Amino acid sequence: MKFTKEDIEQIKDYGLTEKVVNQQISQFNDGIYYSNIHSAATVGDGIFEISYLEVDNYVKFFETKRDEISVIKFIPASGAATRMFKFLFDFLKEYNPRLQSLNAYINRNALRDLPLFLIALEKFPFYNTVLKELEKAGVDYANLNPNQKAYVFVKTMLEENQLNFGSYPKGLFPFHKYNNDLSTAFEEHLFEMAFYGSRKKPLKVHFTISEKHKDKFTKEFKRIEERVEKITGFSYEILFSYQHQSTDTIALTKENELFRNEDGSLYFRPSGHGALLKNLNTNEADVIFINNIDNVVVKDYKHEVAKYKKLLAGILLKTKSSVFTHIKSLKNKELTEQDLNTIGDFLSNDLNFSISEEFEKYSHKYKIEYLIEALNRPIRVCGMVKNEGEPGGGPFWVKDESGRLSLQIVESAQVDKKNKEQKRILANATHFNPVDIVCSIKDYEGNIFDLQKYVNHKAAFITMKTKVGKDVKALEIPGLWNGSMAYWNSIFVEVPVSTFNPVKTVNDLLKPSHQLS
Repeated sequence: MKFTKEDIEQIKDYGLTEKVVNQQISQFNDGIYYSNIHSAATVGDGIFEISYLEVDNYVKFFETKRDEISVIKFIPASGAATRMFKFLFDFLKEYNPRLQSLNAYINRNALRDLPLFLIALEKFPFYNTVLKELEKAGVDYANLNPNQKAYVFVKTMLEENQLNFGSYPKGLFPFHKYNNDLSTAFEEHLFEMAFYGSRKKPLKVHFTISEKHKDKFTKEFKRIEERVEKITGFSYEILFSYQHQSTDTIALTKENELFRNEDGSLYFRPSGHGALLKNLNTNEADVIFINNIDNVVVKDYKHEVAKYKKLLAGILLKTKSSVFTHIKSLKNKELTEQDLNTIGDFLSNDLNFSISEEFEKYSHKYKIEYLIEALNRPIRVCGMVKNEGEPGGGPFWVKDESGRLSLQIVESAQVDKKNKEQKRILANATHFNPVDIVCSIKDYEGNIFDLQKYVNHKAAFITMKTKVGKDVKALEIPGLWNGSMAYWNSIFVEVPVSTFNPVKTVNDLLKPSHQLS
């Protein structure tokens, strides 16, 4: 692809090179790389089931260690709340209260989300906020008919010159209400961290946000800081970072030509949450908790959620200790063949690592090198919940080009649905990935791994987007917990579905985990 002089300058300004951009274009031309899923990971075959007694033991182990180590929580939080209100935006666009009744509109379109929303209005934490805005605008809401009430309420929520909820960062939208206090997802993560952070150090929470919202998040923290610290008894260290511009990817037309903005410049797009690997790599903590911004609960449920966070962290710490012990033995001791086989068994049984079938034929020296290389990687322990039809990724055994199996989190978009066998395996998955991850990114000497070395760069996504009404081909780099962690050592653990409480639509706020009992 030929670039103009202006293109080359723009590419440099993005922190990119011509070579990198041409590699991105090649990925468009080559098409999407599909994962070759061999089978779904299940309990007993890739997913560990932990007994109640073991849960308590792992929790207690983590609790005895957390004050000796550094702990941080890493929250991707750059998303907007817009998609939470999709069915309400559709309602404003399609419904005219002067021309039809609300019931007729609902019945004709066989709607489910809208009637649920309207019936439960008073249960939403923002209900009084909307009423105050209506009062301020001089609307006599109480005396409107039901058709008008529904329309003006939603209009007040969403229109740009009114509350404009759709423009909120998702993390700053009010999810819960305690008496007269509204609590955002951002605030709930701070409260939750108090259950499993260090008892002796400030609680560290790292949010990746859109740079344009930095002031809003900073202002929100200042507003709630004193109250949160008073209730929890802990101080906080809040870190903000942004998706690096150098991780943006070139956009193409449907015909794989360069898509240009109206001023003739190249169009680059943010490349998905996989770009946050750079942000993750800046953390120096011994234990990193990773969760999505919208997966929070009201205070009644926090003890239960925190217990399973501590379970995963306890498993991580015990596993990491064993890994480091084995690496040091391999480097510093004279080990017998039986010793090497024991370490190989640990890799297979505890880390789900597929040892090469040729291992027995290797020389003693090469066996040691092989085992060190297999052990000396970032580690992640991932909670997995039973599949209840949620969209998104799940745990699978994946076969690479050499025929080796590895445990991976695979998104449905990474699976070739035209292949009947692949589609069947996907449909029969028993568990779902709730993005409940605890990880270690330090090696046995305390050095931070270069996480870019453990990425499957082929596991990128090609999606169709729109820009000023035109179709755009977008390239998303390997997802943070998919291809970006492809060559980590992975442990999958079954956790209760009660730990998974995302808010994908506004109606999710009506679920018990988001309502005070």
